[in-house]
Amino acid sequence: DGVEYEAFNTSGGLGTLTETLAGQARQVDYQSIRYPGHCAILKLLLNDLRLRERRDLLKDILEMAVPTTDQDVIVIFATAAGTRGGRLVQDSYSARIMGKEVAGHRLSAIQLTTAAGICTALDLVAQGRLPQRGFVGQEAVRLGDFLANRFGMAYAEKRVMALQSCP
Repeated sequence: DGVEYEAFNTSGGLGTLTETLAGQARQVDYQSIRYPGHCAILKLLLNDLRLRERRDLLKDILEMAVPTTDQDVIVIFATAAGTRGGRLVQDSYSARIMGKEVAGHRLSAIQLTTAAGICTALDLVAQGRLPQRGFVGQEAVRLGDFLANRFGMAYAEKRVMALQSCP
């Protein structure tokens, strides 16, 4: 999309996907995508200045210095390499998701995408389309069911700008 980003490892995101793909995928990687400098700034604040140990102070500093916004952007990039028909191939997909108004309330992109995942899963459980007991990993939700759901469709709407898809 012409915008420069940095990517780095963070916790979460993969959930149980690594266990689900054990023996099927040699490498599974999950990284956060941010604007350049984000990682270095947080390292300084959390580690070098030890504000990880003083979260109330960190919260006060950030609230005083960084304005809130609902104009954030979620960037999704996925790539997979493997064999298809005996040939080594790579498929990539990327998209940007912007915030929008939902039921009269303005939601930021992070609010919208976070809510979409959990609300879709709860909706599918209520409809009996996911297991009714025990742990349900996020990969148990079929992509088609997710995108067709009233909440998951936030990822499928026209305002989600697909940046690249390599068949």
